[in-house]
Amino acid sequence: MTATSKISLDGKVVLITGASRGIGEAIAHASFEAGAKVVLASRKQPDLDRVAGEIDASGERVLASACHTGKADNIAALFDAAIEKFGQVDALINNAATNPYFGPMIDCSDKAFDKTFEVNTRGYFFVAREFIKRLRARKGTSGSIVNVASIAGMRAAPMQGVYGMTKAAVISMTQTMAYELGSSGIRVNAICPGLVETRFAAALVSNPTIHDQVVGRTPLGRHGQPPEIAGAAVYLASDASSFMTGQAMVIDGGFTVN
Repeated sequence: MTATSKISLDGKVVLITGASRGIGEAIAHASFEAGAKVVLASRKQPDLDRVAGEIDASGERVLASACHTGKADNIAALFDAAIEKFGQVDALINNAATNPYFGPMIDCSDKAFDKTFEVNTRGYFFVAREFIKRLRARKGTSGSIVNVASIAGMRAAPMQGVYGMTKAAVISMTQTMAYELGSSGIRVNAICPGLVETRFAAALVSNPTIHDQVVGRTPLGRHGQPPEIAGAAVYLASDASSFMTGQAMVIDGGFTVN
């Protein structure tokens, strides 16, 4: 890999899970604008088609492919489709996530617990494993994995305890994969957003009490927007971050320093 200070994804193919809305959608737009060919994945094809059409109406540099990241056959089919169209995948942005339960951790149902881990942890691992397998088949090729975690995985996460557990697992997975894959030229990093205005976080953003508590502890005095997370994903996927691996980049308006 040639070191560069330029943040560019020219010539790269970037696969983004959870790309149909929120942070994933913002990362898809930013990756395309940085020069990448983008592969969009989420559960619902119509939502992906909307995003794909907004990014590149010609379809030349975008592929939208529905995928359940908890199912190995779906993941293999996703990579098959990406490689058939673009010939390769150079960077993976693991972003698909769910948080079906909000409340005291010990009251979480078994079903909600299993669903949260299936999507947030198991799905990340399965997609990363497939990406690594495909990348290793291209001998001598470097690559980048970016796992979208959360500050909820770095400290106590009241009312979001199970979600926080899954994100702590993602951070741990990021560090171990980085250690084990470094010699292969595969870098693995995580992004840990704070409160960002998405449909996913609507229960927090739209609740005045919770929102004001969070913003009141945030030095920048506000919550974030999806494009403010996307730039970090582009940087970590690009060769500009060629000497960075195993890190959890916090983007939270300063919340965690308070």
